[in-house]
Order: sequence, then structure tokens, then C-alpha cells
Amino acid sequence: MAIGARPHIAVIGAGPAGLMAAEVLAQGGAAVSVYDRMPAPGRKFLLAGRGGLNLTHSEDFDALILRYGAAAPRLRRAIEAFSPNALRAWCEGLGQTTFVGTSGRVFPHCFKASPLLRAWLNRLGSMDVALHPRHHWSGWDDNGSLVFIGPEGRIRLTPDAVVLALGGASWPRLGSDGGWTGPVAKVGIAVAPLRPGNCGFIVGWSEFFKSRFEGQPLKGIELSFGGQTVRGDAIITRTGIEGGAVYALSAPLREVIEADGEARLHIALRPDLSESDLARRIEARDRKQSLSTFLRKAMKLAPAAIALLQEAAHASPELLSSMTSARLAQFIKAAPIRLVGVAPIERAISTAGGIHFDELDANFMLARRPGVFAAGEMLDFDAPTGGYLLQASFATGAAAGRGALEWLGLRAEDAPPAR
Repeated sequence: MAIGARPHIAVIGAGPAGLMAAEVLAQGGAAVSVYDRMPAPGRKFLLAGRGGLNLTHSEDFDALILRYGAAAPRLRRAIEAFSPNALRAWCEGLGQTTFVGTSGRVFPHCFKASPLLRAWLNRLGSMDVALHPRHHWSGWDDNGSLVFIGPEGRIRLTPDAVVLALGGASWPRLGSDGGWTGPVAKVGIAVAPLRPGNCGFIVGWSEFFKSRFEGQPLKGIELSFGGQTVRGDAIITRTGIEGGAVYALSAPLREVIEADGEARLHIALRPDLSESDLARRIEARDRKQSLSTFLRKAMKLAPAAIALLQEAAHASPELLSSMTSARLAQFIKAAPIRLVGVAPIERAISTAGGIHFDELDANFMLARRPGVFAAGEMLDFDAPTGGYLLQASFATGAAAGRGALEWLGLRAEDAPPAR
């Protein structure tokens, strides 16, 4: 680098982590180039916006940080530095005000990602951040240069620092296909296998059930597994079950299925009623009325919920119609569903696994590659739904940007991530 010249930093990946790193770096005085294999930046970020763009969560910090499980101690400093409040202030600096929903989740008032992304890209453009789409990173050459396959063929770059922010492996058609694991592992960096996070599961539904109820919701249910209970909604798929309540339990369910080949999930279809209340109502029913009619009218169960009870009963030694009132109440309160597999990672909301934190220093720099930093979903953490993944992606992107500035001798404190 020539005396007086601005250091050049390459950011690989144009998702939330990469773009946040680029902003911090540009504010700190670096010349920044962002490379991404897709035709346009933020593809998966835009997909997240289809569900309302849950940016972060408003819960107390000590509760929030525990959501990251074993990775919490390694993420704490980054999230403290770029907290949920800082993320909200940053959004509002881009003209997108936010609000806290009834669940404590934080959303932009517009409920979309596109206005926020447009404003963000305009800001980065005003900072002279250069975006290079359709550039696929294939690793390092023998001299340590970055190698890209771009529209004009193979190119090599030797920037002053690098931030890797290539995402996980879910929704690969949007850019994050996990292809980076090969080049990273090739240079000796330990990578935990990428696995589905916040994912659906496979159930051996009967042909009638999956053809009749595929896509049907199960609303206001309660799921139980391993001593944890979650209320919410789920969706019946042709191959199994997915949805918000399922995602909340996906990490422990996945671990058990990987170890034992199956897991038993219990679904309460009327979680608002006690088992004794259910039994009394069932005992008092008019025996002239069919069971399905009674369940639909008196118990307020949707057809999909009734069919789910039938599926659970068929998998047990007894039929639903032959159950005693007490046993049927138990089934409504905890219908056992046998999960026999994890849905493919391509359909998962997020990814677990990635670069081991032991490979990184406190500033997210790779010990085996000085001057190379890593951020976002390519790190080895598993975040539940609720805004936690985006919060960690933004925060680690900002932390990696600050780390790169410090490594280059620039003043990271002059580059706050919020305006």
C-alpha cells in the first residue's frame, strides 16, 4: 500500500453481514469492494422481508444472548457493541422506523426489506463502496491472492484485508450455497458441518392425510419436546411438518434425530384446556353424534387437527374411536407425532455449523489467515427464529469491519455502525 493511500478491503458476500462490514470499513476510511456471486445484493435478505422482516428482538439483553446457546460467550461482545437498540437506530437513520410487535419481535413499519435495502445501497454508494456482482469466490491461490470467477473470467486480487461473509447453505438459489466450506477447509480452517437450522421435519404421513391436508395450518397449538414447550402455529407439508412453533424446537429435535434416527414430538391441539376439562367434555358428549362431528363442533378442532389425531392413533395400538374419554383427552393434549428425518437444508430458514470460533480471535480474524475476517451465518452458531439470526449477522459484520480497521491501524472508533 502506497504511503497516504487508502487501504483496499475486499468484502466477499453482499448479505447483511457483508454490507454492514462494508459500511463500517468505508466510514473508517478504507476503500471497499464488495463481491457477490449473485446478480444483485441482498437476495436472501429480501426473502426474509416477505414474512415482515423480523430484524431483532426487544427482550432483555441477558435473555437475548442466551438464545445463541454455546456460541453466546463468543457473540456477546459483538452484540453488545451493536445491540438491538443500535440496530433500530441504524434502521431509522436510513428512514425506516421500527416497532415492537406483541411477541417482542422488532419490525420496520413498512414490513418489507426492499425499502431498507435500497436506502442502504444508496448510502454505501455515497461512500464509494464498489459492488461487484456475479463474482464467484473460489478460494486462495498458492500466493495467497483471492481468486474469483467473474463475467470476464478468472481474476486474482491481493487486497490489504478481507472480510468473508458468504452466509450458510439454506436457500442456495438466493446465493448462500455453502460452497465456501471447501476453500476454507483446504487451508486448514476447521469448519463444523453445515446443517439445517430453523427447519421442518419428515413424518411418514398416510397417503390420504398428505394429499388431503398438505399446506393446511395447525393454529394455536403447543408443541412439547425434551422438557421444552412452545405455543404457536405449524403447517402440514406433504413430507412432514414445519412452521414457527416447529422451528423453535428444531435444534434439539435435529440433535436427537441425528443420534437416534427419530424423535417423538407431542402436539397439544387445545392447549387452553386442561386434560381433566377435556375428559369431562368428552364424557358428556351425545353418543349419537359421530366422534369427528363432536371434535369439530364441541371441541373446536379444525379438520386438519382431527385428521392429525387419526394419524397419531393409527401409529399406536389403539383406534381413536375406541379410546376412553381420559385417553382421548390425553391424545388431544399431547398427540404423539413420530419425526423420522430432518427436512433438506435447502428448505431451512437458516444454517447451523460453520467456522469454529476457536479459529477466530476476539476481532473475528482468522488466526491461520492474518488480515482475513469472518462474519455472519458462516460462523458456527445456531440462532432461533425471532430476529436473532439477523441481529447476529449485523453485529458480527460490524465487529469484523472494526477488527479489520484496527488491524490496518485505522481508528475503528471513528466508524460507528449507526448514524
